[in-house]
Amino acid sequence: MLTRPTLFSDRHVWRLAFALFVVTLLTGCGVNNIPTYDEQVKAAWSQVENQYQRRADLVPNLVETVKGFARQEQETLTEVVEARARATSIQIDAESLDDPEKMQQFEQAQQQLTGALSRLMAVSERYPDLKSNQNFLTLQSQLEGTENRIAVARRDFITAVERYNTEIRTFPGRLWHSILYSDMPVRENFEATTENADQAPQVEFE
Repeated sequence: MLTRPTLFSDRHVWRLAFALFVVTLLTGCGVNNIPTYDEQVKAAWSQVENQYQRRADLVPNLVETVKGFARQEQETLTEVVEARARATSIQIDAESLDDPEKMQQFEQAQQQLTGALSRLMAVSERYPDLKSNQNFLTLQSQLEGTENRIAVARRDFITAVERYNTEIRTFPGRLWHSILYSDMPVRENFEATTENADQAPQVEFE
């Protein structure tokens, strides 16, 4: 009478142990790495967008401050405003990260804004009153800090994409990708769109 329950219990324990072993084995083999790394790519991209938006938000006040001291620099001011409009018009969500054409458009628009801001900063050299204006100095400092944040965010994004792409191209990640995650594409990177794209955008301050 006691043999059957004991045998059933032992069999149940062995099945449970085997199931736990399989789960542990799969986890140890990196079956979850691909979606984990993909989420890290998306999170890193969000930070890139946040920092570029932070820079764009500084532009209107910067333009107005310069305009107050240098209205004759209308061409440069207009160029900055138009470059900001182009940069903010291109939005890339998580589903568009594998679109090289859109990534290139985004990067080019941001570089155009970087160039326009550099020229705007150069204008300030011709106006001592502007250079010493506290509001201008504050905005200049915020812009410099934002450029540094952009550089860090871009670097983190590049690292996250490289980790993800390496995982799906090498064993055992390549195996899991073919079996479970075949719908998850190789991700585009800044390095895939423009030369020296892994370097920080430079806004020159005289």
